[in-house]
Amino acid sequence: MTIVKIKKSGNSIKSVKTMGHTGFAASGEDIVCAALSSVIQTALLGLLQVAGINVIYERDDEDGYLMFELPDEMTDAQARDADVILSTMYMGIADLVESYSDYIKLEVK
Repeated sequence: MTIVKIKKSGNSIKSVKTMGHTGFAASGEDIVCAALSSVIQTALLGLLQVAGINVIYERDDEDGYLMFELPDEMTDAQARDADVILSTMYMGIADLVESYSDYIKLEVK
């Protein structure tokens, strides 16, 4: 099972942590894990390369671990971009959880 932990401040997502593999299918054939990874990694790329935010992140593909956190200092434009990117990511994760709740656990605090 993959656990996704999202931390918010007010209505804004501030950090995301994912741990583990979904176990839906064998490695290399797990479409649920691939979909979830794509949604979250694309959000990270958007923050880094589109919004130009100096995001703090760590990853370990073997363990299915990815963590990223927004910095405290961002411009107003970067904060708006981060909200759009991370809200879209959240909707993608929530949609996957709706269909594959046996394989993905989502925690929002």
